[in-house]
Amino acid sequence: MTQVLLSLGHGYSARALTRSLPPGWQVIGTTRSAERATILAAEGVEALVWPGADLGPALARATHLLSSVAPDDAGDPVLRALAPQLAAARLEWVGYLSTTGVYGDHRGGRVDEQTPLTPSTRRGQARLRAEAAWQALGLPLHIFRLAGIYGPGRGPFAKLRAGTARRIVKPGQVFSRIHVEDIAQVLAASIAHPRPGAIYNVCDDDPAPPEDVIAHAARLLGLAPPPEEDFATADLTPLARSFYAESKRVLNHRLKAELGVSLRYPTYREGLAALLAQEDTAR
Repeated sequence: MTQVLLSLGHGYSARALTRSLPPGWQVIGTTRSAERATILAAEGVEALVWPGADLGPALARATHLLSSVAPDDAGDPVLRALAPQLAAARLEWVGYLSTTGVYGDHRGGRVDEQTPLTPSTRRGQARLRAEAAWQALGLPLHIFRLAGIYGPGRGPFAKLRAGTARRIVKPGQVFSRIHVEDIAQVLAASIAHPRPGAIYNVCDDDPAPPEDVIAHAARLLGLAPPPEEDFATADLTPLARSFYAESKRVLNHRLKAELGVSLRYPTYREGLAALLAQEDTAR
């Protein structure tokens, strides 16, 4: 039987998964614009512009489904439009990309999948509601709580070269991160070894202060790191400031134990070195 992945909101992480799937998979991906659909089609994806297209035929063909669509103020757009059809679909595996923001602030403390969910930001609260809504459908659901994503095109090097990178320092602040290729291999491992109902933290092994990451990237480029700026007095947009509202060290033991995943980039040091090497190769 042909395996067909319907990828809702086929963006950065989902495209990395597509590249990781074994030969023979068919991928149907939704995107919001015809221009993006053309790009996805060139990558071998059967692209649908949605909202707009009728997803009924795609759902009927799909054996697997991944949603990367973020909730909005009114809830999860996918469930708002498709909940009855999803509940009736015959799917072997369903994945929902959530965020570690559902844990809230732990003042740098450790959290795992058993930690109570106490999000303090609107984004985290919306994700928590979306997780619950997906769980209520009774699908073979797997939830992936992603840390901060980086990878090709999403590293700090361009800003450092342009002189626009900033080193904001908030004492005690740490963030967890994950390279997009490691997201892809976690998703592929889950598809190969499904455990309906499972929830996985998808992060690397080294939660770190953001200023340390910028300083390390600068050293890799042979540049002086940007000056430190005190978070309390730094000129930041409300959105940028909100990312510092929570600090926690996210643990990833479950994805290793249950899925047998060995991270390609266990810390930002390996990840940034690989990104720089890829840039050099592309030149």
